[in-house]
Amino acid sequence: MKKKIVLGLAVALSLVCLAGCGGEKKTINGDVQTPGQTQESKETESQQANRKGYVFKSGSAVIEIDGDMAPVAAALGEPVSYFEAASCAFEGLDKTYTYAGFVVETYPKNDKDLVSSIVIKDDSVKTPEGVTVGSTRDEMIAAYGENYAEEAGMLVYAKDGMKLMFLLKNDMVSSIQYTSTVLSE
Repeated sequence: MKKKIVLGLAVALSLVCLAGCGGEKKTINGDVQTPGQTQESKETESQQANRKGYVFKSGSAVIEIDGDMAPVAAALGEPVSYFEAASCAFEGLDKTYTYAGFVVETYPKNDKDLVSSIVIKDDSVKTPEGVTVGSTRDEMIAAYGENYAEEAGMLVYAKDGMKLMFLLKNDMVSSIQYTSTVLSE
């Protein structure tokens, strides 16, 4: 129980610190951007066809739920903050990587760290479909369609064993979360 409290406090503290961080600019594929800024990566049609569920893109990194974090971490570079704790569900460590504008959490499985969730925290990043914190409900529906469920005050799109959840306040997106359903199976 103490570990969960400490993990929660560490994540909260990293998010507070993240809000004040501007980050350095860097060049990716010839474009200058700040860490965490979304940029369409140049994927082949074959690579795109092999993706499952909704994906998040940041720079050259394509982040898939239940996908391997190793190539993502290499592509994204040094996080703003990092935290790890013993996993309650699996043998090994759960890890939290905080980048400018978003957080990636992982779970251990088969000697890999797999992505369990991605949380978009502010309007400095957006989904590949163009939705960001601050988008309207109508913009979200225009991007993702009417095929959503309402769960715990969120609009939820489910696809290929994952969920894409939008928290709305006054019909404006206040948080976006991609999450695995592996723990709910």
